[in-house]
Amino acid sequence: MRIYADLFRARYAARLLGGTLLGRLPNGMGALAILLLARADGASYGVAGALSALSGLATALGQPALGRWTDRRAGGQTAVLIGGAVVSALGYALFAVVGVDPLPVALAAVLVAGFATPPLESGLRALWPTVLRPDQIHAAYALDAASQEILFTVGPMIVVLVTAAFSEAAAVVVTGVLGIVGTLVVATSRPSRAWRGAAHTPHWAGPLRAPGLRVLLIALTLTGTALGVINVAAVAYADEHGRAVWAGAVMAAMSTGAFIGGVVHGARRWARPARERLPWLLGALTVGYLPLVWAPAPGVMLVLAVVSGLFLAPTIACAFTLVDELAPTGTVTEAFAWIVAAMGTGAAVGTAVAGFAGEVGGVRGAFAVAGVGAALGLAYLFAGRRKLVPAVIHSDETNARELVP
Repeated sequence: MRIYADLFRARYAARLLGGTLLGRLPNGMGALAILLLARADGASYGVAGALSALSGLATALGQPALGRWTDRRAGGQTAVLIGGAVVSALGYALFAVVGVDPLPVALAAVLVAGFATPPLESGLRALWPTVLRPDQIHAAYALDAASQEILFTVGPMIVVLVTAAFSEAAAVVVTGVLGIVGTLVVATSRPSRAWRGAAHTPHWAGPLRAPGLRVLLIALTLTGTALGVINVAAVAYADEHGRAVWAGAVMAAMSTGAFIGGVVHGARRWARPARERLPWLLGALTVGYLPLVWAPAPGVMLVLAVVSGLFLAPTIACAFTLVDELAPTGTVTEAFAWIVAAMGTGAAVGTAVAGFAGEVGGVRGAFAVAGVGAALGLAYLFAGRRKLVPAVIHSDETNARELVP
């Protein structure tokens, strides 16, 4: 893994990746922390689930909006990142104080906490060309995608530990505080303070005016439904086998597979361009989901879960590379933010569909829907593959600003 050792020798690389992961912990904590506090405050599962889902939906909507603001601000990332983190933390703090009563205030609090979540994920991808050589960026995208799995393993663990040691309200407050701390690590670094969006003529559609990017986003939204389905299907699988721990074990196995796949994918130099690799990776991801329908005994299921995750991070990393090629000049942060929104929206839809599928077809029916979602994403991507070329030739983002030594 020499390529990763070389990557971390680059100045600021470790700080930016580590700070971004810390600042994005609320993405893996917020939904659970809100759900637990709402239930502890006497809310029904329906109300608690709705508050949690609204937070996730608000985050998905806020990322492109804040990404566009970042691209167009003369001051770059700093104010948007720090301001977003502070406002989001205030939203969490308000919810921790009021709980679910009065409900309108609780709704406003979780919406603010979600919508104001700083676009650290897309911001980091905009920063990579300023601190790394061009031949290192592919590995950075892969490591970035693989590291995301840590968030959804460590985040819920922190929520559970803080709740057990203190209270549900404390877990909600800690969620916002960690967002501020991580954001400050990134936003006070020289690359983030020096970053400026490339000069361009603003367009109401932003990066969405690129046909290839629209194809990619729809394909990833469809694929994202599989992730939402699997979250619910894993819980149903655990219920069927009489032990709640199997839900976490299945999800952890998938995350392990995704981390391994992402690291291996990034360590290799690929001759084929991203637009040619992505359909193959998405096809492999789809095939990996199909054996889950078998829903065998836990020991075998964990092996299948690892295999099903192997191509998730490589698919996302390849999509990052493609976004960098497709995004019109000056819209790179918003374009990456749309990827976050697409996957998040797809996962939210998948979660809703999974409940119905589980009632109709049981655990196997729920897992089957995951394969269908990924297959639909693959079909759409394949149908629109000819559009996955830059509609507008644009200079690399690094040409618009000085590289940080």
